[in-house]
Amino acid sequence: MVFHCVPIQSEKTAFMNKDIPIALQLYSVRDDCASRGLPAVLREVAQMGYAGVEFAGYYGMAAKDLRAQLDDNGLAVAGTHTKIDDLLGDAFLPTVEYNREIGNRYVICPGLPEAYRDSIDAWKKTADLFNDLSVKLAEHGMLIGYHNHTHEFVPMDGILPWDVFYGNTRNEVIMQLDTGNALAGGTDVTPFIEKYPNRSITVHLKEQALEGDAKPVIGEGDVNWQEIFRLCREVGGTKWYIVEQESYAHPPMECVRLCLERVREMLEGGK
Repeated sequence: MVFHCVPIQSEKTAFMNKDIPIALQLYSVRDDCASRGLPAVLREVAQMGYAGVEFAGYYGMAAKDLRAQLDDNGLAVAGTHTKIDDLLGDAFLPTVEYNREIGNRYVICPGLPEAYRDSIDAWKKTADLFNDLSVKLAEHGMLIGYHNHTHEFVPMDGILPWDVFYGNTRNEVIMQLDTGNALAGGTDVTPFIEKYPNRSITVHLKEQALEGDAKPVIGEGDVNWQEIFRLCREVGGTKWYIVEQESYAHPPMECVRLCLERVREMLEGGK
C-alpha cells in the first residue's frame, strides 16, 4: 500500500538501527499530567530517557503548542489513543489535523462501545469499519489500530473475537497487543504476533502477575518478555515498544522510570 507523505515529526535515531525505541503511554501518569501539567510531565519523561510518548488525551493543549513541547524535549509521538467517535462523521478531519500537527502516524482505538463487539457479527461489522477508516487515514499518511483488553480473548460461538477482527481487517490495521491485559485474561500474546506477522507495529509493554495482589513493574511478573521481544524484532514489524503501567507500588512517575530501566536491562541482556 502506498502512503502519501505528510510532514510528521522525525523519529529518534533508534529507527536508524535495529533497536526498537521505547515510548511511554501517558495514561500511566495521568494524575501527574492533570495536576502538574503536561509540559512538566513531558520534560521529566524525556529526562528519564524515553524516546517518545503515546497520548491518551491532550489536557486542553492546542496541537501547535503540544508539538512545540515535544520538539523542545526531543520526544517523538508513538501514537494516540483515540475514541472511535472521534474518527466518525464530522469529527474525522479535525482529529486527523490534530494528529498531523503533533506528528503522529498511529491512531489507535483503545476500546469500543459494547454495540461494536457484542456478537461475532458485530465484530465483523467493526472490522469493515476499520478497513474503511484505514483507507481514509492512508490518504493522510496515517494508520489505524486497535488495542486489546481481556474480552477479545473470550470465545464467542467457539471463536476468539480477536481472530474475527484481525482475520477480517486489512494488513494495514495495527494489532496493538497489550501484554498485561491479555495475560490478566489468561492469554499469552506471543502466538498472535506469529499468527499476524508485521502487524504489531506498536506494542504495549505491561506487566501482570498471575498470583497474589502484587502491583509489579515490568520484569517483576509473569509476562514472557524475552519471547515477546524476539518476536517483535523478527516477526511483528514492531516500530515502538510502549510502556504502560496501571498499578502502582510506588508513585506513578517512579513506576514508569523503573519500567524503562527494566526494559532496557532485559533488552540488553537478550542481545
